[in-house]
Amino acid sequence: MSVPPPQVTATTELSAVGRSRPLPNGLAAFLVFLASGAVLVLETVALRLVGPYVGVTLEVTSSVIGLALAAIAYGAWFGGWLADRRDPRTLLAPALVLAGIAAAVTVPVVRYAGEVLRGGAASAILLLTAIAVFVPAALLSSVTPLVVKLQLGDLNRTGQVVGRLSGIGTLGGITATLATGFVLVAALPSTVIVLLVAVALGVTGLVLAVYLRRQDRAGLPGPARTRSVVAVVGLVGAALTTVAPNPCDVETAYHCARVEVDPQRSSGRTLLLNSAQHSYVDLDDPTHLEYAYTQWIGAVADVAAPAGRRLDALHLGGGGFTVPTYLSATRPGTANLVFEIDGGLVELGRRELGVREGPQLRAVVGDARVLLDGEPARSRDLVVGDAFGHLVVPWHLATREMAAGIRRVLRPGGIYTQNVIDYPPGRFIRAEIATVAAVFPHVALVAPPAGIAGTQGANFVIVASDAPLPLDALRARLDGLTEPAAVLSGPALTAFVGSARVLTDDYAPVDQLLATA
Repeated sequence: MSVPPPQVTATTELSAVGRSRPLPNGLAAFLVFLASGAVLVLETVALRLVGPYVGVTLEVTSSVIGLALAAIAYGAWFGGWLADRRDPRTLLAPALVLAGIAAAVTVPVVRYAGEVLRGGAASAILLLTAIAVFVPAALLSSVTPLVVKLQLGDLNRTGQVVGRLSGIGTLGGITATLATGFVLVAALPSTVIVLLVAVALGVTGLVLAVYLRRQDRAGLPGPARTRSVVAVVGLVGAALTTVAPNPCDVETAYHCARVEVDPQRSSGRTLLLNSAQHSYVDLDDPTHLEYAYTQWIGAVADVAAPAGRRLDALHLGGGGFTVPTYLSATRPGTANLVFEIDGGLVELGRRELGVREGPQLRAVVGDARVLLDGEPARSRDLVVGDAFGHLVVPWHLATREMAAGIRRVLRPGGIYTQNVIDYPPGRFIRAEIATVAAVFPHVALVAPPAGIAGTQGANFVIVASDAPLPLDALRARLDGLTEPAAVLSGPALTAFVGSARVLTDDYAPVDQLLATA
């Protein structure tokens, strides 16, 4: 008489494959929420860690997002692979502790590597962003499949378990993204944020190890010597952060900022943003304009109206407030309104660059494009565009729609002057001139001869108005400067622009146009 084989149900089949006891639902949800959230915190902060060395451009942002997604993909795949071959309960605590160590080591490694990779070439961007985010993000992304495997005690509830934990992980990422962008970055330096994440992961991993060891002796594996080595590596990584080169004196919501004293001029101050020279201010002489492009903008302001007459001026971007203080000194009674998106720079200017607000200078913190819409029509004699994200004009400030908004607030005969940085082959400056010329009937360009010839990168200053420009007076002012500058207008400017396409809110690939060929 034969005995029928035992029936195999979904539950018994799964228990035969994975015999580890599931975690309490609350603990499982917490681990997934924490791991997913930590990935998004590190991804957000990574952009600020690499910015001082390779800039904050579309390519850098894309690299951070792309490499973080790659880390998530590979980490989840590897975590699932391990979960099928090892008891996940023995892997969870090590994954968290190692992720914490990797996060702690990230800051000094990025700073040392950044000094070597400084510049912005594509290979440098990819390598530095990989250093900043890949390893800790991959380790953290392995946590979810390990937890999922532990919780799958019944195949009939697979969809419910996977769906719930996936949703919790997504909520963790959303919460971390919003908290980092709105709260953490504004309140804490990037170094502190990363170290806090590292500590949270390390402590969670150690507590989890103790808990699991009490439950079934499945905590941190390996001999005590190995665990000691891991702990020492983590401590050394955190300690290196204190001695690693720091490019920032002040970390604002948007920039890594530093003010340096000019060794050749005791009253001179240079403002560096993301390690690039941004502004120069002479605390004793506000009429001193150190950089050639500020001298050109000053020359435009000098010929915008009879000497000494007050102006109503609007400045898109404050930086070191060099031009507003120049106008206040050369044209007493001038009303300067400055739109600066970075409130930290305004505070830095007050503290170290001699910025004094009053009837002649008022700073408003906010996005220039948004604030411009609130300005009355025909209220300004002069608009100065000098807003940058690293070395790039923010794309929404470089479009035809933005130029139309500027013309709206200018009085008849008022002048718009815009600073632009570009490199050979000069695609962005040509497109920006075409864009401004699509709104203003009279446009000229001030630039060094080498920049116009396309043999070197340079600052370019666009000058535009609805009335004929005082070009003869401008050329006379420029002739008195130490650095040569050419003025292009009319057919010569048309030939320089060529077939460049007008930038609009629907099409403004500023970063790509600025990239060298």
